[in-house]
Amino acid sequence: MPTQLPDTTTTDATARVVSLRSQYPDGLLGVPRSGLRLTWRAEAASAQVGYQLRWHDGATGTVVAEPVEGDRSIGVATPGPDLGPGEGRRYAVRIATAAGWSGWSEDLVVEGALEADELEAVPIGGSEPVEGPATLLRTSLTLPARPVRARLRATFWGVGDLRINGRRATDEHLAPGWTPYAERILLGTWDVTDLLQAGENAVGAVLGDGWYRGRLGWEDELEHYGSELAALVQLDVECADGTHVRVASSPEWTTSTGGIRFAGLYDGVDVDLSAEPEGWDSPGFDAEWPAARVVSVDTAVVEPRIDGGVRTIGEWDVTAEARAGRTFLDLGQNIAGWLRLTVRGRAGDRVVVRHAEVLEPDGSLHTAALRTARATDTYLLARDGETVLEPLLTFHGFQYADVEGAEVVGATAVAISSADRLRSTFACADPRLERLHSNVAWSQRDNFVSLPTDCPQRDERLGWTGDAQAFAPTASTLFDVESFWMSWLRDVELEQDADGAVAAVVPNILTRDEFPADGGAHSIMGRAGWADAATIVPWAVYESYGSTEVLERQLDSMRRWVASLERRADERGLLPTEFQFGDWLDPDAPGDRPWEAKVSADFVANAFFARSARLLADAERLVGDPGRAERADALADRVARDTWVEWGEAAVATQTGAAIALEFAIAPAAERERIGEALARNVRAEHGRIATGFLGTPLVLFALVHSGHVDEAYLMLLRQAPPSWLYQVEMGATTVWERWDALAPDGTIHSGEMATGDSSGMLSFNHYAYGAVVDWIYRHVAGIAPTVEQPGYRRVVVAPRPTASIPWARASVESRLGPVSIDWRLVDGDLGIDLRVPYGAEAVLDLPLTDASTVAIDGTTTDAAAPPILGPGVHRIVVSAARVADPAALVTA
Repeated sequence: MPTQLPDTTTTDATARVVSLRSQYPDGLLGVPRSGLRLTWRAEAASAQVGYQLRWHDGATGTVVAEPVEGDRSIGVATPGPDLGPGEGRRYAVRIATAAGWSGWSEDLVVEGALEADELEAVPIGGSEPVEGPATLLRTSLTLPARPVRARLRATFWGVGDLRINGRRATDEHLAPGWTPYAERILLGTWDVTDLLQAGENAVGAVLGDGWYRGRLGWEDELEHYGSELAALVQLDVECADGTHVRVASSPEWTTSTGGIRFAGLYDGVDVDLSAEPEGWDSPGFDAEWPAARVVSVDTAVVEPRIDGGVRTIGEWDVTAEARAGRTFLDLGQNIAGWLRLTVRGRAGDRVVVRHAEVLEPDGSLHTAALRTARATDTYLLARDGETVLEPLLTFHGFQYADVEGAEVVGATAVAISSADRLRSTFACADPRLERLHSNVAWSQRDNFVSLPTDCPQRDERLGWTGDAQAFAPTASTLFDVESFWMSWLRDVELEQDADGAVAAVVPNILTRDEFPADGGAHSIMGRAGWADAATIVPWAVYESYGSTEVLERQLDSMRRWVASLERRADERGLLPTEFQFGDWLDPDAPGDRPWEAKVSADFVANAFFARSARLLADAERLVGDPGRAERADALADRVARDTWVEWGEAAVATQTGAAIALEFAIAPAAERERIGEALARNVRAEHGRIATGFLGTPLVLFALVHSGHVDEAYLMLLRQAPPSWLYQVEMGATTVWERWDALAPDGTIHSGEMATGDSSGMLSFNHYAYGAVVDWIYRHVAGIAPTVEQPGYRRVVVAPRPTASIPWARASVESRLGPVSIDWRLVDGDLGIDLRVPYGAEAVLDLPLTDASTVAIDGTTTDAAAPPILGPGVHRIVVSAARVADPAALVTA
């Protein structure tokens, strides 16, 4: 045992481990059997200097590992053998300080998955055609005694809903989600002990087209992955009398169809309630159904999931209002989800429920922006009186709905998301910023439905990589989505082509050279700012959560992406001129040509080339090869230098070009002050008008602040006139728009035209890309941020930048070490900050000082120019004569 650690028999009475978790969501069963990592929160009067792990399983009993020296507590690899099939293992940890050891933590129970070849189940299905009725599958089983432990394992080639004894078996929707099905399908595991009973039981599944073979993309294509749906289901039960019972999907199961006559993700459901077999998923059902068919699919691609799926995140009552023969519903919030309705009607009545995000000026639903997505649920009632209606195997993006065909007695909004674990809070003196924060959080919820999509409503809903990389830092702050990102990044890697190029959408259904722009059809593999998600997203996740796991998982993908850029480079060593999305949806681009931004697409492409090379170098230094790191750094230096020489001067005349040149270190150090001043001058002249698209918007406020222009950053942030963030708030938005000018001040809705003569449109009121500004809001309005030097808030940068119109703000982030929080207030020019730093972390102060400022920390005056690093605990910081931004003075001047 290292001598620096205290003797294992000594005790530190002040030390305790508060919680222990793995890298997976709490309660997730059936996790990968290798690669487990542990993270803990602790408290003590002095710093952690070591830790010790122990584990217990049924085979070996309790094993106590050797103590380990160090202060690590995030993403610590577990000792011992891999988990066995379905094995539950208990882990505990204790920490050491200089004074001694804490007690052991409470046990964390982790349960390993079964691999596909360890299942007895075989894939089965019915014979329904694509866009036909949903398939029902069922079987029965008898339990000789009370069940004491039961595990249901399942996946689908399609989307499925599981039933046991007439009840839904899980609280998830649209399982198993969307992945590149030919290479990865996710197996879920659920504890269903409480749904079973001694005696007769029934197991059922409802199976629909979903992403597997349903309509996807704007080309109306079907069967992207296969022509036959299948379910793979296995239930293992241990009974109180010691017996084990297994039921697994096989040709002995039976199949039929029910009330769901059609279910599509874009179009909604058609349900004939009179066709639903009563009690089909319950014991005692004795109808003669035909045997299920074994479906030939590749089960070798089935693997355990690492994230928790799509769940209900909110339900609330909605008031119904009669309008011109229809019932009108306003949810008050744009959501991804559906309506649960109680209606009163007669048998045979047809109830039609239509959905939309916004209203036309006359108050009717605006459906043109949905393009070909029907976004409509229909129901044929089976009986007179009241009936509860709720769709299955679909979802809608909407705030408004209308219903015809029956009286609406009650309505409930049901919102769904994979972002179900809120991580942060924010409040400030400006309610418009609070509303913006809420809008961004809702856009994340609504677009994190199995994967990070562009929009939840129209005939698209694809995993655009450009949107994802732009938003990754904000997404990782707002919600606990570390495992969500790692799951999607696995698909990013799977969808890279043989040369290493990264797809524009993941999973990738745009596999042809088919993107319409400039009169041609273009390949969109490896496009700048989109494909760079392969490097940018892993780095953002690492910085926010603090574990190197994401970098270790993605390092080969990052290498392949940068290598593909090197191979594409021309004789200059720079990327050739070719179609790029560029600074997509620059507000000054033609409405029907969103790729035609002010900044050169060649500059943007090569700047992102340099950025990805730099991030690869950083990742190599941490988890890879130091020699490769040096080569990647040299590549980044050269590409940045040559990009500046070739396009820099022209590029920095635009907001996006200046922001990229500054934030990606494309501009030489000697030019930074000049570029920052020119950018600030542009912002002042435009009274804060935003002139950036998808790639410039996440960077522009950072470029202003980092170049010393806080006033101009606030001038842009707080602008109300269009285009601006707060214009959307003033117009009543509850999510973030795709286009800055989606809605005119008079309520006129943008046409959304994508190309001349193209009526398909591109208009969404629920896109998160421009919501990337929330990352800046946490870092500089609230004033707390992680660092790459000690990520995951192990080192917190405290850098509030107060402004005259916002005299107070507060925020918190649930770091892996514990809550980081700040609460500051301006009073008579003095800035008072209450800061909480969790155990195991430290805070560095970057305070808004003037020449007259003094700084007191916890009642003691300190050197304002070099304040100390603060340790764990609650601290009171007072900055007298603080620097206060005054963007209004810029407008007056």
